[in-house]
Amino acid sequence: MIENIWTGFLGLLTVGNFVFILLGMMIGIIFGALPGLTATMAVALFTPITFGMEAETGILMLLAMYCGATYGGSITAILLKTPGTPASAATALDGYALTQKGHAGKALEMALYASTIGGLASAAILLLVAPQLARLATAFGPPEFFALALFGLTIIGSMSGDNILKGLIMGALGMLVSCIGIDKITGVPRMTFGHAYLAGGLQLIPVLIGLFAIAELLRKIEHRDFRVEKLEEFSSKDRLERSEKRGSMRTILKSSVIGTVIGAIPGTGAAIASFLSYSEAKRSSKAPQEFGRGSVEGIAASEAGNNGVTGATLIPLLTLGIPGDAVTAILLGSLMIQGIIPGPQLFTQHSAMVYTIMVGLIFVNLAMYLEGRFLLRLFVKITKVPMNFMIPVILLLCITGAYAVNNTFFDVVVMLIFGIVGYVFTRFGFPVTPMLLAIILGPMAEEGMRQSLIMSGGSASIFFKRPICLLFLVISAASIAWHLVREYLPAKKGPEK
Repeated sequence: MIENIWTGFLGLLTVGNFVFILLGMMIGIIFGALPGLTATMAVALFTPITFGMEAETGILMLLAMYCGATYGGSITAILLKTPGTPASAATALDGYALTQKGHAGKALEMALYASTIGGLASAAILLLVAPQLARLATAFGPPEFFALALFGLTIIGSMSGDNILKGLIMGALGMLVSCIGIDKITGVPRMTFGHAYLAGGLQLIPVLIGLFAIAELLRKIEHRDFRVEKLEEFSSKDRLERSEKRGSMRTILKSSVIGTVIGAIPGTGAAIASFLSYSEAKRSSKAPQEFGRGSVEGIAASEAGNNGVTGATLIPLLTLGIPGDAVTAILLGSLMIQGIIPGPQLFTQHSAMVYTIMVGLIFVNLAMYLEGRFLLRLFVKITKVPMNFMIPVILLLCITGAYAVNNTFFDVVVMLIFGIVGYVFTRFGFPVTPMLLAIILGPMAEEGMRQSLIMSGGSASIFFKRPICLLFLVISAASIAWHLVREYLPAKKGPEK
């Protein structure tokens, strides 16, 4: 093991590798920060450029884009409440609140700090225990995916603010929206109303941009909120204190592990890891009431969780030849074009290259920290641009991002509709985050449940006969019970005071 790691380190030490890592990181941060331009899009667009490079150099450049875009989504989520990627939606909950309090620099620094540690932890686990985690991933079937999605949906309780009923209503609406399109099992159209554009369902990016960015723009226009934030230059007055870093370290490490486990399971993704990490951090926090109001611990949980996915998605790809998400599916194609077939034989046939990539992922995350630190002062200055100038610019970026998903104006219309939906519901105190969470997890829960019942001939006992599935069901029940107790006890104790 040590010899292979050393060989991989030596293989990494070329000028070309470092130059293209830095270049890929910058491209990734830009793509992640612009709403709608995701890591998948960045990697897909630049993959052809890597065909003429050495295999290690090309893959490391694409991985740098992947990590950079995952982190970059937090920038606009914090500064403008416009998540650049679905994985940064949870970051917007506390990041934007800190920006409104005049602490944009602190929020951005925590996002970078947590993202780097999450990415490094994921890369280290990839390097040391990839085969063991790959075997865990293979144990996941439809029942396990259903139980995982069900557990994720229990987070709605912690995302509902002071009124769980309103959160549940929004979650139910999100589940309903996730059913739009052709049923993948029976092939029957559902709620398409005869429109071909609805046959494929609603794309997540336009819905995300609408619920957060467009709704926020409408609120600013309504209140004529065109003021310029009075922020100091990025200095020691707006920096993370050592006590805040130490206080968040436990959350960062726990969220990194959650992100790594979720990332190693094919078909999940950074958005799920981010929300799960955020919910767990709120549950175990000494100050859960601060979450959603500007908690640095909330930012730490979300960013460590979604960046913990980046290295873990390579685990099933390299060891089993199974891509963990859309980005690694593109990486699979890139490797195969280079004549490299991922799978069990990869570590024996191309061990030097594999370890160069895995060691290189550690340097990719270090490069992310260095470039992020360099750009922090520039990011903070965005909040000083007058909002009457920013609103049309943000709107243009949102339209461009929504259109770029499928190159169709239908997605722009979807974005605008959900912008109005988000604006109207928040006016009446309904949180939009549970709706987004249900839209993300709804398809996984439905498909997992239906496929499981087909496997068992209609018997629900299949969910209780598989250990991993049963574990998630028990955790889900415990999570629901905890939320009920938390809501019930204050009501019970109130009159006694």
